[in-house]
Amino acid sequence: MTPRLTLLLSLTIPAVLSQASAAADTVAEKPHIVLVMSDDQGWGDTGYNGHPFVQTPSLDAMAKSALVFDRFYAAAPVCSPTRASVLTGRSPIRCKVPNHGRYMRPHEHTIAESLKAAGYVTGIFGKVHLGSGQAHSTCNPTGIGFDEWVIGLNFFDNNPYLSRNGIVEQRQGKGTVITIDDTLAFLEKHKDGDMPMFAVAWFPSPHDPHVETPENRQLYQGKPQAGYYREITLMDQQVGRLRKQLRELKIAENTILLFCSDNGGLNPNTSGGRAKKGSIYEGGLRVPALMEWPLRQLRGRIAAPVSTSDIYPTLMAMAGIEWSPAHPLDGIDISPILAGEVMQRPRPIGFWHLFQKGQATYSDRTLAAIMKKQQAGASEPHDPPRMHKDVYDFPQFEENKATGHAAWNDWPWKLHQINGSEYQLYHLENDPSESKDLSRDPQHAERLRNMQDELHQWMRSVVRSINGEDYSATEMKRN
Repeated sequence: MTPRLTLLLSLTIPAVLSQASAAADTVAEKPHIVLVMSDDQGWGDTGYNGHPFVQTPSLDAMAKSALVFDRFYAAAPVCSPTRASVLTGRSPIRCKVPNHGRYMRPHEHTIAESLKAAGYVTGIFGKVHLGSGQAHSTCNPTGIGFDEWVIGLNFFDNNPYLSRNGIVEQRQGKGTVITIDDTLAFLEKHKDGDMPMFAVAWFPSPHDPHVETPENRQLYQGKPQAGYYREITLMDQQVGRLRKQLRELKIAENTILLFCSDNGGLNPNTSGGRAKKGSIYEGGLRVPALMEWPLRQLRGRIAAPVSTSDIYPTLMAMAGIEWSPAHPLDGIDISPILAGEVMQRPRPIGFWHLFQKGQATYSDRTLAAIMKKQQAGASEPHDPPRMHKDVYDFPQFEENKATGHAAWNDWPWKLHQINGSEYQLYHLENDPSESKDLSRDPQHAERLRNMQDELHQWMRSVVRSINGEDYSATEMKRN
């Protein structure tokens, strides 16, 4: 096994947004926005964060010229919920994505819809894992604001089946490379238009079974989890290809490019904290994240906690778009932190996993069946439950439901609640590995009670949201 990475706590070095905060700045020409996400990459699974052998030269180069987030958190320790948080700015349970494989409710209002309303052309490519890939489903990317899409339903690997705006095709090649092929085709198509572009590129790697490889198939031979790290290097090469093409298309200067992972990694020794994917200890939530915007000279390091739920409100502010959230958000606009105007996060971050079980989604198997029916001219490509699942059902959960593992990050303190009865309290700055439980220390009794009250209030609000309280009667009516 590789030695456990030292858990470094960076000094806060404020990022720089030239000409003051992007939130306060009026953007004469709206920036292009590109969101890139890896699938199961841990905080320490990059060269710039000190991994002992994995090669990530593209991310390392980006880290030198952009903004590095030292404490960037996925909203959940598994994939689908985090993706929902990016699109909605909300705890994923609120929008009925409490675990992997759940469909996001079409009642939600997404960043794609808001940017589209502000004049953007929108596209999403790669692994989505939030709904259907069928043309007539309200749970496909069109239903959440994307003009163009080429997607898998879950992770995919070599020669994948993908849905292009509802028409399924089998592609030849590596899924990770194809994701960037399609993203670049979208950017090339629209770069000379009069609309700014919003592109989402969500990699299927480095999710197992790790059959994709870079050109050197023997890379990391003899190293632990060699296949996992080979896929990280392949993905890194595609990030480099994307950044190069942004420059060649002459749009890099005014493009906000954000890279992050969807949850903690598969190696607890390099996860950046206790445990790994599937846990809401730090190793399951803390992920690598970088942001660059050359026009605004965005650079430096941010030690304040940031969540994937913050992406939506922050990008709206950075793009200078006035808006009013349709539903209560958990994320906040962190552009004042990016500008160095605020050094600490003003609001805690809530996490809640295992509220419900996940549901298996077999991307290639499902899409291949749909393609077969489409090619045969069948009127219904796949069974209706696959198109909508249960997103129009509103089972009423008890407001005091506490199933699973919840946490409340009020930096530097973090409270855990397990199945509503067990509590743990950690000081992350002094104990980043969450190894010394302070919940029974009389010195912290008042803090424990206050954090418990705040966590309970937040959990109750989340249950009310999944029960449908945030939606109007019109929104809840099935179209």
